Amino acid sequence: MIVATAVCPWPPVLVRELAGRDPAVPDLRQACAEAARRLVRARPELIAVVGQAAVTRVWDPDSHMDLSVFSPALGTTGNPALPPSLGIGALLLDQAGYQGPRILQAVAEKEPTASCAELGAAISRSAARVGLLAMGDGSARRSPRAPGHLDERAATFDAETEQALRQGDLDALLAISPALARELMATGRPAWQVLAGAMRPAAPATDVLYSEDPFGVAYIVAFLEPGS
Repeated sequence: MIVATAVCPWPPVLVRELAGRDPAVPDLRQACAEAARRLVRARPELIAVVGQAAVTRVWDPDSHMDLSVFSPALGTTGNPALPPSLGIGALLLDQAGYQGPRILQAVAEKEPTASCAELGAAISRSAARVGLLAMGDGSARRSPRAPGHLDERAATFDAETEQALRQGDLDALLAISPALARELMATGRPAWQVLAGAMRPAAPATDVLYSEDPFGVAYIVAFLEPGS
């Protein structure tokens, strides 16, 4: 059973070794840290980290991200093949002091909605008390300087996603179009739909801790608890 879920993005600025002592978006880092701490305080027996990757698979729970992927000067620090979404999620758990069992679950960008929901339901049954850390960004096409440049559909897509999270509307999360998410470079779609499958059927109570679009990329941080 899911006892709590944290939703976080996975930009490199969350990694202290990459961002330095004065990160570009301190409020984002603080919000992610708080969401991870709340997740740990919910006392789960295990925490599943879910994030987009090239293929759907489970990674070694002891895997850590290789920071040289972002900055070769840092040298090899972990597994270079570990998807950054999972690596940064694992790092957030480490920083929150979590030392319990974990699952590192990658979900393919093209994984169908139904498969994501089924995966979420399976994760929810993996222990009596399960925590979920859903890693994913919103659209990366929010401005002309965004990684994917400006797409006029991005603002509406992100607003609807945020509303779904704020309202605990799991059906709305499951209604997100995988094709549109790919076009808008929104990497959160698979993880959000795993979340929806894990927390169904009752609508969760949600606290949104951060929602902005620095660098032209939509980032949302939230903490969700099961509804009654």
